[in-house]
Amino acid sequence: MKKLIQRCQYRDPLGYICQENANKTGLCYWHDHSLDKSGDEVKQALVDYARSGGLTRGISLKNADLSDIDLVNHHHKVGFDFSYADFYHANLLGAHLFNINFNKASLMKADVKNANLNCANLKQSNLLGVKWQDAKIENIQIGKKLSQEVHAQKALKEKNIKQAIDYFEQAEEVYRDLRKHSEQEGIFTLSGNLIQKELTMRRMQMPQYSIKRITSKVVDLFCGYGEDPLRIVGISMLLILFCAILYTFTGLNYQGTFLAYNPGHPLSENINFFLSCLYYSVVTFTTLGYGDFTPIGISRAIAAIEAFTGSFTIALFVVVFVKKMTR
Repeated sequence: MKKLIQRCQYRDPLGYICQENANKTGLCYWHDHSLDKSGDEVKQALVDYARSGGLTRGISLKNADLSDIDLVNHHHKVGFDFSYADFYHANLLGAHLFNINFNKASLMKADVKNANLNCANLKQSNLLGVKWQDAKIENIQIGKKLSQEVHAQKALKEKNIKQAIDYFEQAEEVYRDLRKHSEQEGIFTLSGNLIQKELTMRRMQMPQYSIKRITSKVVDLFCGYGEDPLRIVGISMLLILFCAILYTFTGLNYQGTFLAYNPGHPLSENINFFLSCLYYSVVTFTTLGYGDFTPIGISRAIAAIEAFTGSFTIALFVVVFVKKMTR
């Protein structure tokens, strides 16, 4: 009677099933987290397994010595898929990992010094404690959120504030380490995005209604922590428009005549006056002050606030723009 061969029972969250033979635990060698894979033979065995079409999703390679391993899927547009895989404390020193898929994998405390991670997919990967020194990370994809951010938001929904803060702290550390490395590599576009995320994670650790958190949020909205000059332009345009609407109702003085919105006047006349207010708002915001229109009454306070805000905003835009362009 033939002995029944048991297949690996691993099934990942997307339904991928391993077809390898199982051991006593019901899992194959690669998906069994209880097996030690720190031996020298693992490196070549992994290469052979990946190139033979084995399911690399969700495999466990804790503490594995994979230094200088070549996991590039040569002559294929799509790299090897190591989604959900566990590379905790793995040695990936000098590894060739171009275009590899580490989606939702764990690279916690992995050593990727001198590794080639160009074009790698690191979306929602656990990158806490990764050693990045001299790693190539051009065109990597880290997605909108780290795995720690996802866990933190889940903890917030469950009202577990302490755990959420811990996850936000971890996310800040990941962004900071990756940002420092991207700056060393001269990838300033990436580092600019990362510093925004880093400071956002720091803000999320502050008490919800504290002055520091509110101030941090305002700075983020206003200029993206100094990394987004277009936000300043957008805020400026909104402020100019808002002040123009206020001037329309509070009125302006034009050559000794008080002008203001009047529902009894023809629509075209009110529209023309609004356009004049828009013009006045622009010259006030930019502190040009031609003098043809002058504020009167409440409009004086509005004009003073707009002029002060405008001079500050223009200076801020110049600083942020030059910072971005000179990188």
